[in-house]
Amino acid sequence: MVSSSSSPYPAPIGGASLLLTFKGPRNTILIIGGDVLAASRAFAALEAGMQVIILSRGLVCDELKWRADQRQVNLTDWGMLPSASTSPLVTAPDTKTDAESLSAFLSENPSISLICITIHTVDTPALARICHAHNIPVNVADFPALCDFSFAATHRFIDPYTGGQSALQVGVTTNGEGCRLAGRVKRDIVSVLPKDIAGAVRQVGKLRRLAKNTYDGVGECEEGEDSSVTTPNRPVPSWKNSAVESKDESSRRRMRWVAQVSEYWPITRLASMSEEDMKLILSGDSSETISPHSIQAPIETSSLHHLRLFPPPKKGRILLVGSGPGHPSLLTIATHNALTKHADLVLSDKLVPAAVLALIPETVEVRIARKFPGNAEGAQSEMMDVAVEAARRGLTVVRLKQGDPVVYGRAGEEVLFFRAHGFEPLVIPGVSSALAAPIFAGIPVTQRGVAESVIVCTGVGRQGKEVKLPGYERSRTVLILMGVARIAQVVGAMIRNDSGSGEGLQSGEGRREGRPFPRNTPIAIIERGSMPDQRVVASTLGDICEALDSAGEQRPPGMMVVGWAVLALQGTGDTSVLDEGEERDEERIKKWLGGGRWVMREGIDQGWAEV
Repeated sequence: MVSSSSSPYPAPIGGASLLLTFKGPRNTILIIGGDVLAASRAFAALEAGMQVIILSRGLVCDELKWRADQRQVNLTDWGMLPSASTSPLVTAPDTKTDAESLSAFLSENPSISLICITIHTVDTPALARICHAHNIPVNVADFPALCDFSFAATHRFIDPYTGGQSALQVGVTTNGEGCRLAGRVKRDIVSVLPKDIAGAVRQVGKLRRLAKNTYDGVGECEEGEDSSVTTPNRPVPSWKNSAVESKDESSRRRMRWVAQVSEYWPITRLASMSEEDMKLILSGDSSETISPHSIQAPIETSSLHHLRLFPPPKKGRILLVGSGPGHPSLLTIATHNALTKHADLVLSDKLVPAAVLALIPETVEVRIARKFPGNAEGAQSEMMDVAVEAARRGLTVVRLKQGDPVVYGRAGEEVLFFRAHGFEPLVIPGVSSALAAPIFAGIPVTQRGVAESVIVCTGVGRQGKEVKLPGYERSRTVLILMGVARIAQVVGAMIRNDSGSGEGLQSGEGRREGRPFPRNTPIAIIERGSMPDQRVVASTLGDICEALDSAGEQRPPGMMVVGWAVLALQGTGDTSVLDEGEERDEERIKKWLGGGRWVMREGIDQGWAEV
């Protein structure tokens, strides 16, 4: 917002979006396409209470078919439109005919207020122009120039009291500057908000309805409809029994009390309000009702002295340090000391989370490795050269790695490199994510009666080469690091060929050493293990690829846990896998997944916030 002395009002600066919310059955959305993205758009619209029409030709994903069978969406085949072309839209569309058909369809359905196009064909721009001609806002996937609106990265909070979806949503947009970054910002926002924020919204909603009293729409704004002031610090008139107060005056006064407690009460206090508390608040007689005149901003004090003591010159050294899986509480004392007390320069891998990097004093220089696909070798060499150069200048260099430095952390080649250049590095172990992340997901990598051994392997070899994966052993847990991005190839190498007998190596023979895995073998994908935005997607090898697609964008780093240990401690537990054999496998899978094909869990145990 910019203003100048010549103008009393701010000058508008372009580049922003007008953020609105749509809800209610009066709005109908038309989704042109039948893919997974179309299903995602449909689900978001259904949660907003909108009517959904799916317009597609032939290819429709399973979710949309199911929702159509449940009468949640109206599934319309393009071939049924007036003047529709007979050729498949995805291969050889008749652009003119399809555009005319869409125009006629929109004319016959004036209730359509929004349109999403999720398909990519040569006639997509023509379809968008028809939407514009009918003055209907349109979103075209991956064609920002054709879009009138875009979808923010959103999150809907779970109410911890009811266990269901709450009314609270947050959305983040970068206005096309960084879609994946918007998702990350959203997760960061969600992870730092109080856990009972959704409960607070629920209770404040009850308080608002109680304040209005008659549900007649009076006081829809937080401070009453007569107020355009955005601050809640306007004095709230008290009410005396002797005063004559109209219905509207009472509602406005009570709504201002709602604004007061919404602004100043702690979130936990709002979430725990009882109905008696609410009545006391709205009466204006509560001793807990906070007057804006009693609020004082804390007085910030800072030292006037900025003396710094510099130690004598130190002999340069290099520390190879493991940062653990990500949660700062899992740092070893040695790692914490290296970062906070000894480091002059920190050379960090890109997967080390911000929560760990935040512990490093501001006076310490931090560099993040520029390891991206196609540049891993160059970035690795660059970091090793920088470490040697800094150590020669007498600095203590901390080479910070995710998890444990020697578990697929390339520490071995760095040890040899530094040694060859005159520095014997100190290797400080870290808690390996291979073992810690499954614990955060409630999965024991070994469990009596389920898993007697565990093997750790990688899903991708040096310079992207394929690696040979282990074969199936019922009593073994397989931990696969760095393979989620190639999950289709990894799973394909592990499972048996449906057309074969299931004996010996089949479709994955070139990448598997041993027996093929049954398709119903449990697998869990753990993303950002131990972090507040941790996500676990669990299913069977046969369904995990579809499950991960349904979860949306991936959250690196991720790992896979394959084997019967995945379900051992879920729910009431199942520790008889080895005793009972394969006869009950389908039954135990059904019990574990609750009759569905996969389960998904977000976040970590709240107890970690107190450790």
